[in-house]
Amino acid sequence: MQPRDLSQHEEYVAGRGIEEVARELGRDPAEFVKLASNENPLGPSPAAVGAIRESADDVHHYPKAVHADLVAALAERWDVSHEQIWLANGGDGVLDYLGRAMLDPGDAVLVPDPGFAYYGMSARFHHGQVNTYPVEEADDFDLSPANVFETYDGERIVYLTSPHNPTGSRFALEHVATIAERTDDETLVVVDEAYGEFTDGPSAIGLLDERDDVAVIRTFSKAYGIAGLRLGYGVVPKSWADAYAKVNTPFAASAVACAAGLAALEDGDHVEETTDLVRWAREYMYEHLEAPTYESHGNFVLVEVGDAGEVSETLKRRGVIVRDCSSFGLPEHVRILCGTREETRRAVSELNEVRAE
Repeated sequence: MQPRDLSQHEEYVAGRGIEEVARELGRDPAEFVKLASNENPLGPSPAAVGAIRESADDVHHYPKAVHADLVAALAERWDVSHEQIWLANGGDGVLDYLGRAMLDPGDAVLVPDPGFAYYGMSARFHHGQVNTYPVEEADDFDLSPANVFETYDGERIVYLTSPHNPTGSRFALEHVATIAERTDDETLVVVDEAYGEFTDGPSAIGLLDERDDVAVIRTFSKAYGIAGLRLGYGVVPKSWADAYAKVNTPFAASAVACAAGLAALEDGDHVEETTDLVRWAREYMYEHLEAPTYESHGNFVLVEVGDAGEVSETLKRRGVIVRDCSSFGLPEHVRILCGTREETRRAVSELNEVRAE
């Protein structure tokens, strides 16, 4: 007895945590700062923390009511109907639901390279084929319709990450509209806006008023700071929104996650403080890093360092954990989270010293 052939599947490799690195090096976790995963440097929304505590006594109930409450709040936030909101276990859960709804075995998807590995992983789980379009350093990782149409060949789903991970670049809204207009009638354009709160550009959700071939993914993991609860949602066209009932996991988001998300959604102060800090940290890295950087619209900055593996390993031993982007196909780059002011200054100082040695 064996599983089906998984030889073409990839393993998702997350950034390493402080406890893991500290154990490896036999050191105190307090010595380290983690700037390798794109988490909220200020922690969770205080309102969400309160809601988590308050909801603990009710976890013996299925989350039907609070699920409906969060859907209603999100629908009001984005001025869409309730059925257009697809709650899920993280943004990756939305990817799975869209794959279930759209992909027949053998259908192809088009994903950015480099990009979020789970786009392709999810498609393969649903017996799809994975093709790529380039996001190239030679163009300063610029994103435009030209990138997509360099390789587009009628794929069933095209994934656009805006802002893009790991580069920080973004698709202008008019470019998203152009891609949707020029792709085939049966191609769905999925815009992943996991970092949408950190950019000043408009959301692609505005396109759903006129189009039935665009879907948008959002998450509570970044600006709202509740990544550990795994809560995300999709916003889809009204004409096929009822597919959710046929493809979602029963009670797709937990009662605790929904309660926390509902509270975090109303905690504008925490989001504003987070986005203000991210803007400061990006500018600080641009100005003070003695290494090439790229304009970012996310809560991180991509930095060209030479040998990313060697630099990230040296930084780790100095107590600063950054993301070696070799796994993205960028072996000369690291990605640094916009941390607190103290963390960001430390990361910049340590990286400058490492490069000077």
